[in-house]
Amino acid sequence: MKRRTVLTGAFAALGLPKFAGAQPYPTQRISYVAPYPAGTTTDILARIVAQILTVASGQSVVVDNKPGAGGTLGSTYVAKARSDGYTLLQASVSTHGINPSLYPNLAYDAVKDFEPVALIGTSPNVVVVNPALPFKSIAELVAAAKAKPGALRYASAGNGSSQHLSGEMFKMLAKVDLQHVPYKGGAAAMTDVIGGQVDLMFEIMPTAMAQARAGKVRALAVTSAQRSPAAPELPTVAESGVPGYEMNTWHGTLAPAHTPKEIITQLHGWIRKGLNTPEMKKHFAELGLYSDNSSPEDFGNLIKAEVARWAPVVKASGAKID
Repeated sequence: MKRRTVLTGAFAALGLPKFAGAQPYPTQRISYVAPYPAGTTTDILARIVAQILTVASGQSVVVDNKPGAGGTLGSTYVAKARSDGYTLLQASVSTHGINPSLYPNLAYDAVKDFEPVALIGTSPNVVVVNPALPFKSIAELVAAAKAKPGALRYASAGNGSSQHLSGEMFKMLAKVDLQHVPYKGGAAAMTDVIGGQVDLMFEIMPTAMAQARAGKVRALAVTSAQRSPAAPELPTVAESGVPGYEMNTWHGTLAPAHTPKEIITQLHGWIRKGLNTPEMKKHFAELGLYSDNSSPEDFGNLIKAEVARWAPVVKASGAKID
């Protein structure tokens, strides 16, 4: 309830002007597809953006949850939709960074089948461990993993999830052997880290820091290249002895390929204006999310880079989903 209250307050404080004057777009309801279930971070951010667009455009923007197959069902739906600006996608590092290598028969091309609209926000994962374990730094974690290869177990929200691949990248760069334990969702995984059934997790920041500040897990480091303003006391994995390690969870708005540029420009401007209010910036900071003013082209370049960056990690992990 607290999160919903905060969101409601943030929406009310946007102060965006109502759509004024006759415009060729939009003239009808817009469907904003969230390819994951209600209550997930993707869904929450989709509802924030949908509200921003509703207020700015004067048309109803409705979140349409189409979960399934690791986000591929909803993403495929948007890829095949009409290029008229009335069907949008809340994309993520999973749908457009990891999935292209994880699914051999993916029904969409993460780059060619979409037009980038706006990067909504980025956030690191946080390396957390059960507080009963003795190590209190990444260096101590690496030393323990090298002393007993395969003995330490890390949990994830499932095979191919960002938590899973964060761990696989860590194994590659730190040259350690950790045992992956997949769960059906991040909540179940975190529960077992807290309970000591597994040892550690590369968890999304809002959940990780809430549990760490409650004393239920110990946070060791963030996975981003720089320290996070949401937890400046935590070092990065890279500065803690694993050079080159960087993993960010990101979310953004996409449209089907060949959507007219003027529509992309209009949507981008509305979204950026809504995200740049002081109230929304404060709310994003509370969620551990960072939002910048990157262009649609910048976002497109990010997606291309992410597809290339995650390919060797997925290959090394051996993870494949048919």
